[in-house]
Parts: sequence; structure tokens; C-alpha cells
Amino acid sequence: MNDCPFCENQIDRNEVILENDLCIFLRRENTILIGSGLIIPRAHRETAFDLTPEEWSATHSMIHQAKKLLDETHQPDGYNLGWNCGAVGGQHIFHAHLHIIPRYKDEPFAGKGFAIGVRKTGVSGFKIQQLNFEALLV
Repeated sequence: MNDCPFCENQIDRNEVILENDLCIFLRRENTILIGSGLIIPRAHRETAFDLTPEEWSATHSMIHQAKKLLDETHQPDGYNLGWNCGAVGGQHIFHAHLHIIPRYKDEPFAGKGFAIGVRKTGVSGFKIQQLNFEALLV
């Protein structure tokens, strides 16, 4: 699909942080929290339900690689992981992608899951934003 922003020919290689034969982990500028990213299969698959067993295995491996990297670079206190499948499920880009969102205990909305998000802004504190779920979707 030439117009799919998550197909490999459309992805900015500077956003790719980790990769294996079947998927990539990338970070985008419009993240919810520092370190947030997406695991995306290289092959165009519309939803997580369309992944092959090999792609599930590669995604599993990538989750652990991404966690190790994020633990080392950002020291989060927890994580949200999530797939949106289908338009009614909140999916806006119809190429499967797993959201990885590090969470921090000093966030004003720590422990609230996906319902509320904040953007960590470093030493100056937090910029709080009510999440409209579209903000989770890239």
C-alpha cells in the first residue's frame, strides 16, 4: 500500500529505534509520554488479528527489546501496551501497530491507564493533557 504511513517505504528511518526481520520499533515526535513508541510489522497487516505466528513472535521479542531500552534510557515505573483494531476500536491508521507507552509514578495521572495522559516535560514538570484517544493514535 503506497499511501500507508506505516508501510516501510513511508517511514522516516530516523524514527526507527529498533528492528528485526519482521517488525520495527519507532518513536514519533507527537508522543504521549517521553519514550512512547510503536511496534509495527514490516508487512502490511490491517490489524493485530492479521499477524502471522512469526510476526507475533517477532513482536514479542521486540516488546522485550523496547522495554530494555526504555528501562535503560528513561527508567519508567510502568507501561501501557495497546492495540486499536478497526475503526470502532479506535484505529485510524489501518496498518497494525502496538503502542508502547512508558508511565511514571510522578505523573499527575499515574495509575489511570490509557484514559488520561500527560506529556513529561523534564525538569519544568508536566504538561497535563486530557487524552482524546486520537492523540494515542499516530
